[in-house]
Amino acid sequence: MPAHAIAEAVNGGGSADDPVRQAQRAIEASDLNAFTSVHAQRQRVPDGRLGPLAGVPVALKDIIDEAGIVTTAGSGFLRDVAERSAPVVKRLQAAGAVIVGRTNLHEFAYGFSSENEWFGPVRNPWDPDTSPGGSSGGSAVAVAAGLTPVAIGTDTGGSVRVPAAMCGIMGLKVTHGRIPLTGVFPLAPSLDTVGPLATTVQDISITYRVLRGPDADDPWSRPAAPMPVAAHVPTRVGIPRPWVGTGPVDPAVISAFDDFTGALESLGFDVVEIELPDLVPWGMINELAGAQAARVHRRWMMEDRPYGAEVGPRIAKAMEVSIDELADALSWQAGVRHRAVEAFRSVDLLATPSVGALRKTIGEELVTIAGEEVSYRPALSWFSALVNHLGTPALSLPLAIDGSPPPSIQLMARWWNEETLLAVGRRLEREGLVGSRLPQEPWWH
Repeated sequence: MPAHAIAEAVNGGGSADDPVRQAQRAIEASDLNAFTSVHAQRQRVPDGRLGPLAGVPVALKDIIDEAGIVTTAGSGFLRDVAERSAPVVKRLQAAGAVIVGRTNLHEFAYGFSSENEWFGPVRNPWDPDTSPGGSSGGSAVAVAAGLTPVAIGTDTGGSVRVPAAMCGIMGLKVTHGRIPLTGVFPLAPSLDTVGPLATTVQDISITYRVLRGPDADDPWSRPAAPMPVAAHVPTRVGIPRPWVGTGPVDPAVISAFDDFTGALESLGFDVVEIELPDLVPWGMINELAGAQAARVHRRWMMEDRPYGAEVGPRIAKAMEVSIDELADALSWQAGVRHRAVEAFRSVDLLATPSVGALRKTIGEELVTIAGEEVSYRPALSWFSALVNHLGTPALSLPLAIDGSPPPSIQLMARWWNEETLLAVGRRLEREGLVGSRLPQEPWWH
């Protein structure tokens, strides 16, 4: 059952125990390695009206603190027992949600495959030999495999939207500062966000509204952020060129995207191409994110702590970013943000595919696109990573067409306009253009 149906039943007097027990049994039986730990004990769910997520089993990325629970961040050495829960956890529980376990991820959230050397690779329920994307791969698999109706991930360069796309579900990246980062292990704090994954826009919306709002202990949250904009469906959608039309993108992905934009026009949307030559990855994405990651990990790297064969070299390279390169990266970021401001003066939304490729075999560095082999990282993050540097909200939605999984599209709105994205998502879902379609066979015994 989707989260909103569970909550409606529990708020109407139904038992909260059944969906939680079902989730626990499914997680224990699953062979997709989506979880680093499962909670044998759970909080008491009282009777009566509980809130918008009453009795809903939720999977939590193992990078977010829960009081009394070990946070591993998917690493080989971090084993801190959290003294207090992150605000996002407290807000979930106050809304009646039940955290049933912690999900596997790319080590320290620094990658896009969720092939974790310490906990083993997360496996995609569409094909267990393939990656679910990352870094929130376990959270996406928990939802796509039907283990939990909602999961929480983090997104620094696409880590919610990429696995959502590769698992055929929905994922929301919020405006930077909309949801607090207190109690969330950092990757690059000026880019980090927390966001929900689910199978329906309604469940994404409910969970987002539970999580949003500032926290006094988080310097990155915005206490003066604009109030949520009233939901409405805008009509003018921009296709950013050459961002769409270049890069490592499978022709089948572009074809599905073109069909989608044509369908938008048939629904009355005004779809226009908009020239944004500065909005082309990669720019100085790696320098800006890397400098912050280096600050987090420098002490441990100097202590020769164990890092995986992929993440260790990436952090070592990040430690080489100079102050001049960081200054140049900040200047570049300001420039692309200014270009985005200009773009949103002429359109309500920007639309791109979510990812350039939908299949990455576990253990292989390369993916095949149009008969050529390319590195999986740019192929998976071509459309997502730049959005974090813009700071805007973005919603990843699977197209309601054939595919294993089907291609996915990404919609971006102005800063603080999450409600606009969700309103558009709801309309597209009603019209049958987008919708989650889970694998026919459950991947548990």
